[in-house]
Amino acid sequence: MVTRLSGRRILVTGGCGFLGSALVRLLAACEPAEIIVPRSRTTDLRREADVAALFGTTRPEIVFHLAASVGGIGANAANPGRFFYDNMAMGLHTIEHAHRAGVDKLILVGTTCSYPKRAPIPFREESLWDGYPEETNAPYGVAKRALITMLQAYRAQYGLNAIALVPANLYGPGDNFDPETSHVIPALIRKFVEAREQRRDHIVAWGTGRATREFLYVEDAAEGLILAAQYYDGGDPVNLGSGAEISIGDVAALIRRLVGFRGEIRWDPSRPDGQPRRQLNTSRAREAFGFVARTPLEPGLRATIDWYVAGIPSQRREGEGVPAASAVVLEQQSGHGGR
Repeated sequence: MVTRLSGRRILVTGGCGFLGSALVRLLAACEPAEIIVPRSRTTDLRREADVAALFGTTRPEIVFHLAASVGGIGANAANPGRFFYDNMAMGLHTIEHAHRAGVDKLILVGTTCSYPKRAPIPFREESLWDGYPEETNAPYGVAKRALITMLQAYRAQYGLNAIALVPANLYGPGDNFDPETSHVIPALIRKFVEAREQRRDHIVAWGTGRATREFLYVEDAAEGLILAAQYYDGGDPVNLGSGAEISIGDVAALIRRLVGFRGEIRWDPSRPDGQPRRQLNTSRAREAFGFVARTPLEPGLRATIDWYVAGIPSQRREGEGVPAASAVVLEQQSGHGGR
């Protein structure tokens, strides 16, 4: 398939993570000259020397910056300093060395955690700067918002062709199901599956269930990134989402039905809900580069549940014994922080 990415050397930071893996699979169909995926164990993007060496060695033409330290609402609360530092450092060095290397285009993936806590629904990109984010996710969200400002500054001063995309909460096969670091959909799937297998009569879910979110299937998000890389060159950030708002309580009820768990959902209001509401205005993505999410929530959840159940032995091994102080996933996708 010949595209505007064909024959290009493409660097994907975080390319082994959740969104990164999906993106790399789809990029392969674009017939690039090379897809470069650095591994965090050999290239620490928080170290400028490592980033300089990466760009000097690989000489990318297109850069997708997805690498991040991410986690669910509990991980954000436990690691605010680490989340701020890691994400700022990785983005700071990547943007600077993309500029120095003269890359043709840089695509930054942000987060809905950057939006103000009380931004009008649906979130329009212009509202991004109109207040402080929800407190439990603020260090991560502010770091990502600062990187969007950096992109705009480098565009103004150096002419760097860099764009920023802000995806809704992502989910899908390949998500992180670790109980210490997972986001709301994989966390609920794991709880319901384990409760069904153990014949329990209830599960306990965080918060009240009244907070709302918008969810975007990971393959749809990867398609949006590729469309934007080819057809969008604007300096303003762009939301990527489905445009559908749903309460956490309704999501939990849907997952319970799909898993086949017949017990009760008990909400724990001593745990935080996070941001009260999230829904994105997605008109800019549709108008600027033709992105429309294709996967409805129910079939997307069914595919995610099937993937998790098929891999339960390995999922459980990966999720055991992770201390809360270390509850960070490094080089995962950065677009669905918080809850």
